[in-house]
Amino acid sequence: PAARRTPASRRVAEAAPPVRTGPPARAQDAPRPLLPWLRPPRAPYRRALRRIGAGRVLDIGCGTGDTLAGCAPGSVGIAHDAHSADICRARGLTAYTADAFLTSAHARPGGFDTLLSAQVLQHLDDEQVEGLLRAYLPYVRPGGGVVLITPQEAGHRGAGRFTDFTLLRAYAESAGLSVRRTYSFPLPRPAGKVLGANAFVLAARVPTEWLPG
Repeated sequence: PAARRTPASRRVAEAAPPVRTGPPARAQDAPRPLLPWLRPPRAPYRRALRRIGAGRVLDIGCGTGDTLAGCAPGSVGIAHDAHSADICRARGLTAYTADAFLTSAHARPGGFDTLLSAQVLQHLDDEQVEGLLRAYLPYVRPGGGVVLITPQEAGHRGAGRFTDFTLLRAYAESAGLSVRRTYSFPLPRPAGKVLGANAFVLAARVPTEWLPG
């Protein structure tokens, strides 16, 4: 029998990922990387989405919209605070805070093709991750995709928890997702100890028999 998905609730706001925000740095202040590989890992997110034919993306923890800008038309970002959402909208993107999304016209069950969570889950504990997935997965169509991305050693900073393939798979399976593959990107796994852009990527599918709550 088909399992019904738990409807979204106001716990979305509590589970929303922390995103550092602030005025964008001036170009002359930004350090110039020696190699393109050392740039922040934004392009890998877009490539990961293309690999699964992402379609309309719900980007959880979209920050100021760097990845959202490369997503298909109709994609929507969930920002941690109003400042980040405002920056996204100033760039011509569609973004909301968690609370505002719930009352928006975009909060339709099954309205998105893919859920993306990039550089977010390492900031959350197990209960928060479960709450985040439970709250937002109903907005992904049955058979849609899920992409979870977390940093490897060189890119892991702050007090967050190191979230590797094992944890990502546990989160996905606990949420009832079908894991398609896990891989290191852009370089093989050993590079993660020295390359800040290297990330853990998990691609999964929402079961086709899953009904939006």
